[in-house]
Amino acid sequence: MRDNPNRRIAERYPFALELQTRFIDLDVNRHINNVAMARAYEETRVRFHAHLRRQSEALKGVRFLVAHVAIDYLAEGHYPAPLDMRLAVMHLGGSSYRIGMAAFQDTGCVGLCDTVLVHRGTDGPAPMPQGFRDVLAGWAFRE
Repeated sequence: MRDNPNRRIAERYPFALELQTRFIDLDVNRHINNVAMARAYEETRVRFHAHLRRQSEALKGVRFLVAHVAIDYLAEGHYPAPLDMRLAVMHLGGSSYRIGMAAFQDTGCVGLCDTVLVHRGTDGPAPMPQGFRDVLAGWAFRE
């Protein structure tokens, strides 16, 4: 993910969210620590899915679980500048999908995150409903 220069361009991600940084997020080197950055990615993912649920009936009753998270730290994040968080759907599988996120500040892209989510049926992983797939496809990364 870190080797793809397109991942460092904010406009390629259709979902945007501004998150305020907090003094408590700093480490001893006075930059945003890795746990705070992971929280920012989680907050972005959760707010994206909340947005989808408000916008589409296709998500009623759909459950998905986080299966994998990978984070690349590219530069130091600083307080008090806000984080410009971006998100896109990177891949749709049969029962899972991968979202890509990027965190930007004044200096550019400070980090990337990929998260794999699995659709959960009553007995475990299950094929994603077509309506849900259609909604996710509308949020694809812009190559």
